[in-house]
Amino acid sequence: MQVTLIPTEHVNGLWPRIFPHLSKAAEYTFGRYEPEDILDSITQYDHHLWVAFVGEEIKGITITCFKQYPRMLCLDMVFCAGDEGMEWKAPMLKMLQHWAYDNDCDRIESSGRIGWSKIFKNDGYKALWQVYELPVADTGLGA
Repeated sequence: MQVTLIPTEHVNGLWPRIFPHLSKAAEYTFGRYEPEDILDSITQYDHHLWVAFVGEEIKGITITCFKQYPRMLCLDMVFCAGDEGMEWKAPMLKMLQHWAYDNDCDRIESSGRIGWSKIFKNDGYKALWQVYELPVADTGLGA
């Protein structure tokens, strides 16, 4: 399993392969986003595309962005989608924790369906008004 941050200039080239995952993610926004809107958030704005690969196969994606609050910086996991999520969740989360640390974030957060509490139950999350807060790694990757 390899988790990779995709450079913005390569996102459009991956579009046919990530579209099915983005379609699934968009379904759970209940009309707030279509897949193309998520793509625009990556290519036109400040969101990041993370891909979990097994060989050439895309198993899952996570879209993140930095969210600056008055008293803390968070890495927000805006979208997550893929197949066999429990297979790629741990390496994805570990990479995001290190990325958050390296970028001086205080927390990782995400909002989503109640079912996410089951997925993150062993990862140190705190449920806050349907927002899931996860710890940042103790050390960075040194990138």
